[in-house]
Amino acid sequence: MELNNNTRLLKLRDILFEETDEHHELSIQEICEKLKLYFGPEAKFDARTLKRDMDVLEDAGIEIIRNTGRFGKVYYSYQDRVFETYQLRLINDAILSAKFITEKEKKDLIERNKQLTSRHIAKTLPDPLLYSQSANDDYELVKLSIDNVHRAISEQKVLHYQYGKYNMDKEFEYHRNGDTYHVEPYALIWQNDFYYLIGRFRGNGEMRHYRLDRMRNIEISEERFKRKQDFLVKEYVDQSFHMFAGEEAWIKIEFDASLLNVVLDRFGKDASIKAISDDRFILSTKAKMSIGLIGWILTWGHKAKVVSPESLVAQVKEEVQKMSKQYE
Repeated sequence: MELNNNTRLLKLRDILFEETDEHHELSIQEICEKLKLYFGPEAKFDARTLKRDMDVLEDAGIEIIRNTGRFGKVYYSYQDRVFETYQLRLINDAILSAKFITEKEKKDLIERNKQLTSRHIAKTLPDPLLYSQSANDDYELVKLSIDNVHRAISEQKVLHYQYGKYNMDKEFEYHRNGDTYHVEPYALIWQNDFYYLIGRFRGNGEMRHYRLDRMRNIEISEERFKRKQDFLVKEYVDQSFHMFAGEEAWIKIEFDASLLNVVLDRFGKDASIKAISDDRFILSTKAKMSIGLIGWILTWGHKAKVVSPESLVAQVKEEVQKMSKQYE
C-alpha cells in the first residue's frame, strides 16, 4: 500500500476501530508499529503528525478516547461503537437460533457481525459451528423472497405468487391448483423460527398470513393499494400466532404450582392468580376461545384443569376422550 496522507489517515482509523475498545488501548509507538505492518518496516511516522491525524478524525465525527498512563504516557482508543457487546451477542444468538438459515449463511453473517466491533471483542462471540442445525433447503428462495416482500410492503404494491406445502412424499404441492394469489402486503414478521407475510387476500378481502418459505414465483405488480388504517399488526399477531382467536370470554384454570412462570409468560405478570393450596393456584383471565387455547391447556396434562366456563370444560373433555380412544 502506497504511503501518503490519505492512506495513512484511513489506516489509522482502521487500526483504532479494529484494535482498540474500552479494554484495549494503544500508545503512539504501538500505533506506529502497526502502521509499519501495512506500509512496510522502512516507513517512518512522526508522533506529531499522528496526533494531528487524531484531531482530523475527531473533526470528522470519530470520537477518540485519550487516557494517561504511567509516567504520563498517553493511550488512544475508539469506543463509540454502533452496538454494545451484549447487543452483538443478541444479534448472534438470533442468527444461530434461526432454523431456516443454513450453516454456511450463519457463519457468513456472524463473521460480518464481528466486523462491527474490535477484534478482541469479536473473539468472544460464539462460533456458529457449536450450534449445528439441519439446513433448510428452501433458504435460497427465502433470501430472495425477503427482498421482494420487503420492497412490496414499503412501496405498497400488490404481490402475486403461488402457495403450497409438502405432501407425504416430501414433494411440494401448490394450493388452489396452482392459481396465483393476489395479496396486499402489510407486514413481514418472524415467528416460531419462520418468516410470515401478513396481508389482505384479494380473493375475499380477509387478512391472512403466509409462510415465506412456502411462497413460490413471487412477483411485485405495478398496482398500488391503500392500507387499512384500522388494521393493527400486533393485534393480528396476538390473535393468530399466540392462540388467541375466537370469541372472548372469562376463563378460570387450575394449575400446578410448578407452572406459575409458564402462566405468567403466557398471560403476563398482570394476570390474576390466586393460590388455593401449597401446590395449586387458579388463573382468572379473559381469553379468546379457540382450538389453540384447548391445545395449549392439554399440553400440561394433569397439571392443568379448566374450571370455567362450562363450554370450555366440555370442549376439553371431548378432546381428552378423543385422545383416549387413540390408544384403545
